[in-house]
Amino acid sequence: MSRVTGVLDDCLCDIDSIDNFNTFKIFPKIKKLQERDYFRYYKVNLKRPCPFWAEDGHCSIKDCHVEPCPESKIPVGIKAGSSNKYSKVANSTKELEDCEQANKLGAINSTLSNQSKEAFIDWARYDDSQDHFCELDDERSPAAQYVDLLLNPERYTGYKGPSAWRVWNSIYEENCFKPRSVYRPLNPLAPSRGEDDGESFYTWLEGLCLEKRVFYKLISGLHASINLHLCANYLLEETWGKPSWGPNMKEFKRRFDPVETKGEGPRRLKNLYFLYLIELRALSKVAPYFERSIVDLYTGNVEEDADTKTLLLNIFQDTRSFPMHFDEKSMFAGDKKGAKSLKEEFRLHFKNISRIMDCVGCDKCRLWGKLQTQGLGTALKILFSEKEIQKLPENSPSKGFQLTRQEIVALLNAFGRLSTSIRELQNFKVLLQHSR
Repeated sequence: MSRVTGVLDDCLCDIDSIDNFNTFKIFPKIKKLQERDYFRYYKVNLKRPCPFWAEDGHCSIKDCHVEPCPESKIPVGIKAGSSNKYSKVANSTKELEDCEQANKLGAINSTLSNQSKEAFIDWARYDDSQDHFCELDDERSPAAQYVDLLLNPERYTGYKGPSAWRVWNSIYEENCFKPRSVYRPLNPLAPSRGEDDGESFYTWLEGLCLEKRVFYKLISGLHASINLHLCANYLLEETWGKPSWGPNMKEFKRRFDPVETKGEGPRRLKNLYFLYLIELRALSKVAPYFERSIVDLYTGNVEEDADTKTLLLNIFQDTRSFPMHFDEKSMFAGDKKGAKSLKEEFRLHFKNISRIMDCVGCDKCRLWGKLQTQGLGTALKILFSEKEIQKLPENSPSKGFQLTRQEIVALLNAFGRLSTSIRELQNFKVLLQHSR
């Protein structure tokens, strides 16, 4: 497999230097940060109905394996509001077994100690008293629950098939400024449409203004990152009755090998690096917000909170030391009116994508899809608020720019996922060399 190397389009940065920077500086620290209580718990509403295709609840019955399980077999954590809509219980035993299997693997582990629960009530009080945390409506919903991200790692859960494609398809087809006439080479397994190998897509993409091209690459990078996690944490086989996860080379090649993907794979991986740089840039830009003494990563444990903040500031320092060269100033730099409407269009497209994540059938995939989308949304919000961040008062809450605890947790965990993807990509490169 040809290695992904060289310079990234739309920014002057080479891949090897990102690899080294990530492996030696960022990855070990961000991993530690994700284990801290403040960053470990994410509040999410997994029961929001899919707003786009209501006719089949969460996904096409046969491939979903989650909802059609008999009521009595569904773990409480998975019982979504729509589970009672199915009168057709999966009828063949094979399907029932698959269903229970995917159910076990995709189930959200929502056990939290009473101690944690009390702490959350405290956090919420603290967040409310600081007006630089503005709660989002969704969090107030009675259906939103805290999830321990360490107990629910992102990995392959058996959720695949048409319903998974449908989610990504509608993201690309309907939310990426794309005319329908341009074919997007999305699914490596789909038969190609006659003569078109996707080149018309790239000709179209090159013709777009920078902003729309960037938007597209961010979504493609997010898709590549999620696929990498799934390839790296794949359900290999059950040993001694226990499922074991690990890297799946075949799956990796299917999605990223230049030959198997007709040249599409390396492009996907380049977009992953591009997304990494964008989020890295956002972190270096938001540092002043956190450097103020008024911002406390509050969990109620004074020592731990101070350590967490030190570690976070340390990561910010690293992000600043990297000579990143994606310059978002060139974005939205046109005439004021055009820039404003384009920015608004960006925001709406993005909001829509986060709503599409409510259509993901497997709870665990939905959790990570929502978190990573919110993280990227927060990064974009930061990049376009530079002036407001520079004007922040040192000792009083700011009206101009605020981040909720949700946004902070999503931002750093989403970046943690990208850092992990790039690390996993290194592992795959090594495995590929050994398998020759």
